[in-house]
Amino acid sequence: MRVDKAREIALKCLYKVEKQEAYSNIILDKEIEKNREFLNMKDIGLISELVYGVTTWKLTIDYIIQKYSKIKLKKISDWIINILRIGVYQIIFLDKIPKSAAVNESVILTKKYGIKSVNFVNAILRKIDKDDFEEVKNIKDAKQRISISTSMPLWIVEELSKYHKLEEVEKICLDSNLKPDTTIRINKLKISKEDFIKKLKEMDIDYEECELENFLKLKKLKNISNLELFKKGYFTIQDESAGLPAVVLNPKKKECILDACSAPGGKTTQMAEMMENEGEIIAWDLYKERLSLVKQNAERLGIKIIKTEEKNSSKLDEKYIEKFDKILLDVPCLGIGVIRRKPDIKWKRKKEDINEICKIQLEILHTCSKYLKKGGCLVYSTCSILEEENQKIIEKFIKNGKFKLSNIGEKSCGSITRYPNKNYDGFFVCKLEKL
Repeated sequence: MRVDKAREIALKCLYKVEKQEAYSNIILDKEIEKNREFLNMKDIGLISELVYGVTTWKLTIDYIIQKYSKIKLKKISDWIINILRIGVYQIIFLDKIPKSAAVNESVILTKKYGIKSVNFVNAILRKIDKDDFEEVKNIKDAKQRISISTSMPLWIVEELSKYHKLEEVEKICLDSNLKPDTTIRINKLKISKEDFIKKLKEMDIDYEECELENFLKLKKLKNISNLELFKKGYFTIQDESAGLPAVVLNPKKKECILDACSAPGGKTTQMAEMMENEGEIIAWDLYKERLSLVKQNAERLGIKIIKTEEKNSSKLDEKYIEKFDKILLDVPCLGIGVIRRKPDIKWKRKKEDINEICKIQLEILHTCSKYLKKGGCLVYSTCSILEEENQKIIEKFIKNGKFKLSNIGEKSCGSITRYPNKNYDGFFVCKLEKL
């Protein structure tokens, strides 16, 4: 019997994510591109569904497999455990695929990637059904139940529960598994919002308005970067939460702005658009390769005011002291707020990473604050939702008495925390003013 091509490619992707620590989105794009001549749109959809689905729900799936397996999961080969995961995901989470098809295709894959395990895979998958997922929701220990039923590492559940009620933690974890729509930012340097929407209607592309000006959600659209509208620089792919720091900073024409952690350039180019391409933005990043992405984005969007520099933002450079009117610090973080978009994050991060990343964040904040003119404002942001990376960093920083919290609109006293939901990613934004 022939191996199903889509499922085999999904298996290879998951194997590489597991063994080579590859990122699922990158390896997925590479494998699809390599095999594009053999795949139709339905195949590509199934591959993406299986790779992202298994990556998202891995903890829950493994718990269910272990329920029926006499062998410890660590002793099962990497190929076989991923074949089982693909099978379980289809049985429990995909209603349109019959259980018989999920089991049979998994057995066929096993004949190619571990023939001695055929009976083992067949026996386990035949025992599994949707009731197994419902049973997970009845685990007595509350934090353990949230962890396993939402496929969220226990340490993240515990960190969130320090500052939130358990029902709030559960909602955050569940919402982190939602499949995000594609959100875009219209480039007003090249086209008005009205004209852009008119073009979407002409192309029969479904859209939805966002809270932020010039942001739209595009519904059920694949290969968005292949659209002519994208190639012409009429828009950028950017989540609405990621657009919030630049809106809070509110850069103006003629100002001199520092974006100290710039790549790949979404916020940098957003600020340039807000400045109507007049003024100067200095964009830093540690790596030359990542700065090339900033340049590519700026060129596509028709932006002229961004100057890139390869620089470590945590190391002081005397020539920039009190040079900038405003500063954006979208600092490196654990990324817990964007798990719904990058599910690999929750398996790659560990509790021990918190202290290390917080040290870097505080160093960048202390160093770059020296580059701000007196009376200027600085926005600190992360795509994380852990207090230690956000409020706690700000509390430590303002103890020096040189900065104060600056109001963000009527309802905020200096900071905004957004938790992931169906509309946007999780994010933290804080506005500070230099005294």
